[in-house]
Amino acid sequence: MKTLLKCAIAGLAMILAGPALAEIKVTDVKGREVTLAAPAKRVVLNFYYEDYLAVVGPGAMDKVVALSLSTWKDWRPKQFEKYLEAIPAIADIPDVGDAENGTFSAEKVIVAKPDLVILGAWTYDAMGDTVRQIEQAGIPVVTLDYNAQTLEKHIQSTLILGKVMGSEDRAEKLVANYKEAMDDIAARIKAAGPSNKKVYVELAQKGPSEVGNSYGNGMWGTLVDSLGGLNIAKGQVENWGPLSPEYVLTQKPDVIFLAGSEWLNRPQAVSVGFGADPAVARERMKAYLGRPGWSELPAVASGNVHAIYHGGTRTLSDYVYAQYIAKQLYPEAFKDVHPAKNLADYYETWLPIKADGVFVLPYQAPGQ
Repeated sequence: MKTLLKCAIAGLAMILAGPALAEIKVTDVKGREVTLAAPAKRVVLNFYYEDYLAVVGPGAMDKVVALSLSTWKDWRPKQFEKYLEAIPAIADIPDVGDAENGTFSAEKVIVAKPDLVILGAWTYDAMGDTVRQIEQAGIPVVTLDYNAQTLEKHIQSTLILGKVMGSEDRAEKLVANYKEAMDDIAARIKAAGPSNKKVYVELAQKGPSEVGNSYGNGMWGTLVDSLGGLNIAKGQVENWGPLSPEYVLTQKPDVIFLAGSEWLNRPQAVSVGFGADPAVARERMKAYLGRPGWSELPAVASGNVHAIYHGGTRTLSDYVYAQYIAKQLYPEAFKDVHPAKNLADYYETWLPIKADGVFVLPYQAPGQ
């Protein structure tokens, strides 16, 4: 009898200890230790929508109880429409606002009763006491950082996301896919030797009459640096900001990338992304090339001007944009690499929509 009683007590102890044994602990990209009782089932998603969908897999949006809507719907409207077609339930997910326009609401987060809030590191930095309000309500907050555009942060963010969402297998496969692609790029560049080509990246959102942001560090800046290009914004802007037209002319870039997207109410923007028309994109690019002095730039004279999808940076699919940039810096080394096809394959494998549109585009079509 005593033996049976001891077994029963031991069994009960194991049951009671179950949640503790299932605890998940991660150190996020801000160096914060975050503990969850179990994989998250009710998530507030602030950013990195496609990476969340890729890592979590089928049913990912069923776990989202609220999100920051404008940084998806307004920044990438055509992309958002595609996901809305594939997952109509997105339309019913409450919006908690976002830090970019100062509308992020801790109260709305708390009302949604999540068991996890996922923030971009840049959002966390901008939110101040708002994060503390959420955590004081007993809601864990984890930060990710794909904006840094480094292999280390991409891997760390993906593995964190896989662990807190209980989708570690997909996360590990995505990490392997990303690392393999980036290692291949690095090997080709090493074999090719230095490029020494000057690169200018501009956010082509406002039209040619107003200079858009370039990137000193992070995002396109870090990507160009890692590929061996000489980023002319390096040392001129800390993270992002416009370069003076005179400076760009004096630097004489060999390659120009106009980062375009699907922005609404931007009739002069370089329009690339989901549903984009290459003829329209090239017409918008042509206007940029008409800026004073640009016809004399080596990039323009040699036809080495390209549109590239701004929504493609800071994602797990951004290796295809790295491939495209590298292809312009080292044409021979990357002549058998096809970034547009690789992007289509990525979407086919990991996401519920197809990559239908224009995501990388030379101003001059091949053969012209």
